[in-house]
Amino acid sequence: MAQLFFHCSNDDGIWFDRRLAAVSDLTEAMQQATSVVRSLVTAPSGEDWRGWTLHASDDFGDEIFAMPFTSVLGKAN
Repeated sequence: MAQLFFHCSNDDGIWFDRRLAAVSDLTEAMQQATSVVRSLVTAPSGEDWRGWTLHASDDFGDEIFAMPFTSVLGKAN
C-alpha cells in the first residue's frame, strides 16, 4: 500500500494537497486521481480547468504520474 498526495497546478500556480490518500496499486491511484479531477471540475466555480494538471506524488515528494485535467474533461470543441 502506498500513500499519495494529489497536487494540482496550472501556469499560474499550484494547489497543494495536504492529505495523504492510501492506495493499494497504480490502478486505484489513477481512479482516485480521476475522482479528484471530477470533484474539482463539478464544484461551482468560474475556473477554466483545461489548463490544469494533477500530480500524484508520494510522501517523499517523488511524482508517480501526472494527469492533465483534459484527459478527464475531453477537449473543447
